[in-house]
Amino acid sequence: MGFMEWWDGFWSTYNTVIFSFGVNAMLALSIYVTLSCGLLSLANAAFMGIGAYTAALISMQTGLPFPLALAAGGALPALVALIIGIPTLRLSGVYLAMATLGFGEVVRVVVLNLDITGGPLGLNGIPLTTEWWHIVLLLALTLYLLARIRRSKIGRAFEAIKEDEVAARLMGINVAGYKLLAFVIGAAIAGVAGGLNAHYTFTIGPGNYAFENAVDILTMAVFGGSSTLIGPTIGAIVLTLLPEALRDFNHYRLAVNGLILVLVILYLPKGIWDPRRMRAFLQRKRRTAGVN
Repeated sequence: MGFMEWWDGFWSTYNTVIFSFGVNAMLALSIYVTLSCGLLSLANAAFMGIGAYTAALISMQTGLPFPLALAAGGALPALVALIIGIPTLRLSGVYLAMATLGFGEVVRVVVLNLDITGGPLGLNGIPLTTEWWHIVLLLALTLYLLARIRRSKIGRAFEAIKEDEVAARLMGINVAGYKLLAFVIGAAIAGVAGGLNAHYTFTIGPGNYAFENAVDILTMAVFGGSSTLIGPTIGAIVLTLLPEALRDFNHYRLAVNGLILVLVILYLPKGIWDPRRMRAFLQRKRRTAGVN
């Protein structure tokens, strides 16, 4: 069997998993943005759902090109985030998590009861438009833009708010404005990821964007490490591979994710990708080698 035959067989079996790497990385980065501003939001699964349904309906009911459908899939969640963020972001910590989780349930129930979204059955027959290079391009663009933001005045303001909101406000930083900006950016990224996902899964339903999906997205970011852009990306890849490696335990996937979250918070609070911890480890190794 030649390489091309092997590759065709491999791709036809695992292309959905490979596509999921990129989409899940974008979702983890979407929650990284809000976490970098000190916001514990669980609305990203709902924003993904809004983006997925918007992009899918545009593709199925209009003749608009795929890039426009994706753009709309990012724009509508951003608009919704702007509207709900103004009253919601006055909350913080667990209260914000509960409010955004409640918003996610509202979105799920609305989608469940609308005729245009297919109700409980969801949408079927979505055009299979997403190509591997769409995901690579948009993930690279997301990483580039977030890296630019991280090194900019906005990124420094996010960091200041995360470290001490009161001190940031006393320094003249518009805390409410920057929080809202982080919320909107995260929603737009999640919406685009949802649009990409809908166009390679062929079918979507309300159950794809429920509470457990919100927990999955948070787990990816926290597991990888939310202090850098590399962390959430690695976390997304590892936790996308995990269900494939543990297929026999698929019914316990949510419990496994919860256990991972608890263990990481207890023993690796900065996630598996923590540059500071790695540097300290390398310095200890050098000192040990020098003594020997």
